[in-house]
Amino acid sequence: MAQFSIRQTVKEELHAPLSLHQLHQQIREELEMAFPDNYWVVAEVAQVSADRRKGHCYLTLVDKGDDARQMLAQARATIWSSRYQMLGRYFEEKTGQPLKAGLKVLFQATVRFHELYGLSLDIVNIDPNYTIGDLARQRQETLKRLEAEGLIEANKALELDLVPQRLAVVSSATAAGYQDFIHQLQNNSFGYSFHTTLFPASVQGNEAPASVKRAMALAGKHKDRFDAIIIIRGGGSQTDLSCFDDYAIAAAIGHSPLPVLTGIGHERDESISDLVAHTRLKTPTAVANFLIDRYRSAEEYNENLFDSIRMFSAQQLKVTDGLLERVSLRISNQTKELLQKKKDTLGLLSRGLLLKPKNYLELQKHHVSNLDKDISANTKDLLHERRSYLQELSVCVEGKSQRYLHMKEHELNNLVHCIETEAKDGLKQAQLRFTKNSDKVAFCAQKKLQNENHRMRILEMGIEANNPERLLLRGYTLTLVNGKITKSIKNINNGDVIETKMQDGTLHSMVVNIEEDDK
Repeated sequence: MAQFSIRQTVKEELHAPLSLHQLHQQIREELEMAFPDNYWVVAEVAQVSADRRKGHCYLTLVDKGDDARQMLAQARATIWSSRYQMLGRYFEEKTGQPLKAGLKVLFQATVRFHELYGLSLDIVNIDPNYTIGDLARQRQETLKRLEAEGLIEANKALELDLVPQRLAVVSSATAAGYQDFIHQLQNNSFGYSFHTTLFPASVQGNEAPASVKRAMALAGKHKDRFDAIIIIRGGGSQTDLSCFDDYAIAAAIGHSPLPVLTGIGHERDESISDLVAHTRLKTPTAVANFLIDRYRSAEEYNENLFDSIRMFSAQQLKVTDGLLERVSLRISNQTKELLQKKKDTLGLLSRGLLLKPKNYLELQKHHVSNLDKDISANTKDLLHERRSYLQELSVCVEGKSQRYLHMKEHELNNLVHCIETEAKDGLKQAQLRFTKNSDKVAFCAQKKLQNENHRMRILEMGIEANNPERLLLRGYTLTLVNGKITKSIKNINNGDVIETKMQDGTLHSMVVNIEEDDK
């Protein structure tokens, strides 16, 4: 019975519930054993947040697989400040842009699990060459997609006006490039006038593609008011220009109903937006100079054309004088005949107009009276019909409400009955379990008391067997020196008085000689 009780206690301890902290400790220990090294991992950056005060970088990494719309995995990652300054600067120097959402990265990380914050990755190294290759692949895929959709040459096929003066400008109002563009147009040396309308948009960062797309769509809705769309940026670092390789901006340019001119502000690289645009220029100032030069070319062409026409007119004037006299006489005669005919026709029409308005007004008055009567009669019929319908609907609603309440009352009674039945059954089962457990507890307690009584009797027998008085009865003696029991002659000296206790009394004697046993 005691062995069964021990086994039962061990079994209960094995199946005892863990606290959440204990479970997380076990998970952390298992993960540290299973993943002891650093691992190279490929993932897409979904979110980046830098702690400027502490210098750490926190990332959210995802794996979308082949289908970008499907999320296969997600994890939190951290680049601690001691590494982030070096890795961030190295990554930006190699790839031309900082760590940001949307990039695919190859990084080396350690698996960590914290009892409070869960699973995370500690990034210790990043390979920028993988990101460079992925960016190049994305660029080629974007170009292939635009080509398949026929958007690379779509905007180039639009005809740009000889003198585009009404300009829809897509840019940031605070951008230095926009200010340079406006200043160059307004202060041109020829005094040409241009009408510009700004469609504000963010032209750098992750929000730029959606912002430029919205501005392009808004300008396209008012295409009749403009001759061309100008996308300008200007200034800033090379890392801020990656948004102009985005498919959203390029597709918006391809679908634009107006020719698009770009002056993004980088001279070495050509963005996808530049490739799709009607005309690509290096800077906002270059765009302004292009428009001014186009205006000047048109003006020079018109001056030359006007001189040619004036010389030709002088030569033909003499030849056409006689012809003009004959034609003038013929036109004068025909005009007089036509005016007389139209005068007669106008007289007939005026006499007819005196009678037709009166007849028309009488007819319309009669028609309005009939409509008034019809509306009044129809309104009364409609009100009567609606009143009857509402009465029928109220009766129907009342009947349905009563039936619904009766049905719910019946369901409630059934539910109460079921609850009472289940409660009674549960109470009976609980009483049975309580009775069984109380009997079991009583039996176990009685058994435990019996075992303890048996053990106590054994201990009492042992104590009784070792009682000194019983030893004296068996012929043994006790030797005391100064009231203390002694077991060795080393504690006794010559001349000491010793007490010897026997079964029936005590002897007092003095030590005369001490002899040690030979070992």
